[in-house]
Amino acid sequence: MRSNVKDFVRKKYAEIADSGSTCCPSCRCGGTDVSVRIDGYSEEDLNAAPHESMMGLGCGNPVAYASIKPGEVVLDLGSGGGMDVFLAAQRAGPNGRAIGVDMTDEMLRRAREAAARHGFRNVEFTKGEIEALPLDDSSVDVVISNCVINLSADKGRVFREINRVLKPGGRMVISDIVTNGDLPEHVKTSPEAWAACVAGALEKREYLDLISKSGLSNTRILAESEYSEGMPEDIAGKLKSITVYAEKPKA
Repeated sequence: MRSNVKDFVRKKYAEIADSGSTCCPSCRCGGTDVSVRIDGYSEEDLNAAPHESMMGLGCGNPVAYASIKPGEVVLDLGSGGGMDVFLAAQRAGPNGRAIGVDMTDEMLRRAREAAARHGFRNVEFTKGEIEALPLDDSSVDVVISNCVINLSADKGRVFREINRVLKPGGRMVISDIVTNGDLPEHVKTSPEAWAACVAGALEKREYLDLISKSGLSNTRILAESEYSEGMPEDIAGKLKSITVYAEKPKA
């Protein structure tokens, strides 16, 4: 099941990257004005990131809450078209660095081309899976992610990897989808629903518990909202978008 889901998700997001779509698989967005589709981003953000990096695939804006400082190293899990990487890179400045990790070649190509086209020198896009990050231990100051961890069938391993690559005292700020109650079985076993950021969503308490069990501490929700627009009737009201903070202990 896990390998089938991962293969389906990779194929789906490859198609999105190649088509230049700015609409997420769950069809929450629409229209032609990207500023209308991408919730949580300021007009300043939308003007600062390359237009081709804006794919409307997120469920929040972790960069807005991450308090990225000049000189910091930022890692984005499942970086897609690279929008959050480009925003983080501008906050980290020329002495900092923003790294995007994604498992989809087509997304990586899109992000790398945008970086070259717009002259970003402090960004890096690396192929890898978020359950086995291609980074050294204690090598990044901040980990961000936007509506990606729900796509993993082993979220506990993802959080352990985040804890591993963070420097002592480093922090994680992620936006993701969680549930309020159980989803119907036909949804949980649907590859299409996995790719749409629905089937893989965990109950909120379970999600937060996995973060704590990874060794990260001081976990707290920074933002929370309903995620129901365009959803079928049998799951409407059962999904939430949350932005979560946690940190790696200094000792």
